[in-house]
Amino acid sequence: MPKLRKDPIMGRWVIIADERAQRPHDFHTTVQKPERTHDCPFCEGNEHNTPPEVDALRDPDSQPNEPGWRVRVVRNKFPALRAEGAVDRQGDALYETMAAVGAHEVIIDSPRHVASLSELPAEAVRDVFQVYRDRLRIHKQDRRFVHGIVFKNVGAGAGASLEHTHSQLMVTPIVPINIWQEITGSLRYYNDRGRCVFCEIVDEELKDGSRVVMETDHFVAFCPYAGRFPFEIWVVPRRHDSHYENIAPLALEDLGALMKLLLHNLEEKLERPPYNYIIHSSPFDHPGLLHYHWHIEIIPRLTQVAGFEWGTGFYINPVPPEQAAEQLRAAHPSSAPSS
Repeated sequence: MPKLRKDPIMGRWVIIADERAQRPHDFHTTVQKPERTHDCPFCEGNEHNTPPEVDALRDPDSQPNEPGWRVRVVRNKFPALRAEGAVDRQGDALYETMAAVGAHEVIIDSPRHVASLSELPAEAVRDVFQVYRDRLRIHKQDRRFVHGIVFKNVGAGAGASLEHTHSQLMVTPIVPINIWQEITGSLRYYNDRGRCVFCEIVDEELKDGSRVVMETDHFVAFCPYAGRFPFEIWVVPRRHDSHYENIAPLALEDLGALMKLLLHNLEEKLERPPYNYIIHSSPFDHPGLLHYHWHIEIIPRLTQVAGFEWGTGFYINPVPPEQAAEQLRAAHPSSAPSS
């Protein structure tokens, strides 16, 4: 019968509707296969069709805004936030406003016209995650900004407007409410138990094993116990750290290989669904937090959030996380957990 499961971080309840359990092929999604187009602004040779680059991993003899790059960063052509100006926070007892100051960047993952990181070599995926780290470090130096979030939209159903694989970075002068609620919930757990809740979750998932999709020397990927969405996956570092921008070179290598294989398995099992992934990291102006742990959430867009979810804050997940993890492990022989 259906069960209610409580997320230990947010205190959020999720309905695991196992009587409505669906197999991967029961979800109908359509994603166009990559097709090389001469006018794609993100393809190598079309650098003139984007705003000027603000950063790039390049061949030593190449020039900015010219071919010869591996990962390229440009400002979003239609930014939600502007880099210029002061925060100018104003308000009264009820309403508050501030200037929409921040950064909104597009990280072009590859000069090749591919739709997914899974189509790139592991070292190219590592380069993408390295650029995420480097851009967060740069924006952290600006005292106007307090938080940066990296996210990827894959497929029109996940909000992508262009097929060519790319990510986005948004840096804000305030802490987003979802991150704040995670930090508050994890602090409450730390005050009660004296340990980081994410570290506890990693230990529990490795001990149980049924929800683990993959594990490496540095990371554990699993379907969370109270996952909101079918085939939702979290990637959590084994070593405690609250800030993604602190990630070490060896961990970056590991993460590149893990994410390539993990996304390949997800796309293979679910027939290339639209999905998002988001890096959750601590605010810039917080020193290392003992109670918070950076992590990545991968969310396939297989179901819709409708009236019940919006009205109650509950989510209905028709695929038990244990079943989802088992099917994702089976997608590729080398993805089975080592323990």
